[in-house]
Amino acid sequence: MSDWLNTAFASFDGAAFSFVGGLAERGKQFLTPFFEFVSFFGAGGVFFLILSAVLMLFRKTRKTGVTMLIAIGVGALMTNVIIKNAVARPRPYTVDKYYSIWQNAGSHLESEYSFPSGHTTVTMTSMTALFLTTNKKWSWLGLIFALLMGLSRIYLVVHYLTDVIAGLIVGGIAGTIAYFIVKKLFKFFENNKDVKFCSFIINADIINAFKKKPNDKD
Repeated sequence: MSDWLNTAFASFDGAAFSFVGGLAERGKQFLTPFFEFVSFFGAGGVFFLILSAVLMLFRKTRKTGVTMLIAIGVGALMTNVIIKNAVARPRPYTVDKYYSIWQNAGSHLESEYSFPSGHTTVTMTSMTALFLTTNKKWSWLGLIFALLMGLSRIYLVVHYLTDVIAGLIVGGIAGTIAYFIVKKLFKFFENNKDVKFCSFIINADIINAFKKKPNDKD
C-alpha cells in the first residue's frame, strides 16, 4: 500500500514539498519556529485531551468536551491502531530527494509510520467536534487551525500532503461519529433526569462548587 501511495501520488506530494521547500529557504528564521509551535499542539493529542477535560467541567460546554474526547478516541483507533499499521508508509525524510528539504526545515524526527498524519487527525477530530457543537459564527476558525496543523507537518517534512489529506478526512469522520454518539447519549440523559447520574451529567458545573451557599458564614 505504501509503495502504491508513493508511486501514484509522487507528483502531487512532490509539488507540495517543492512549495514548502521554497518557503523554508526564504523564511526559515520565522516560519520554522512558527510551524514548530503549531505542530506542538498536536503532539500526542495531549493539548486536545486537556481541552476536552476542561470543557467537560462546565455545564454549558460539557457536550462539546465529551464529543471532543470521544472523537479523539475514535480518531486514534482509526489512525494509530488500524490505518498506520495497515499502510506502513515510511516518513518522507527517509527518501533521498526530500532529505535536504527536511534538514532545511529543522530535521525533526518522528516515530511510527507516516500515513495518515496523527497530528492532523487529532486536530481535525477536535475541531470538528467543536464546530458541530458550538456557534458556527466562530467555531469554523478551528477548522482553519486544523488546516494549519496539516501545513506545519508538510513544512517540517514529517508527512506527505496525502498523509495530511487523509488525516483531515479521518478526523472529520471521527468527529462526526462522535457528534452523533453524544447526541444520542445526552438525549438519554435528558430523558432520565430523575436518575442521579444522568442529572449530574446534565447539571453539574464546577462554578457551582465555588459559589458561596446562602447559609454559608463569612
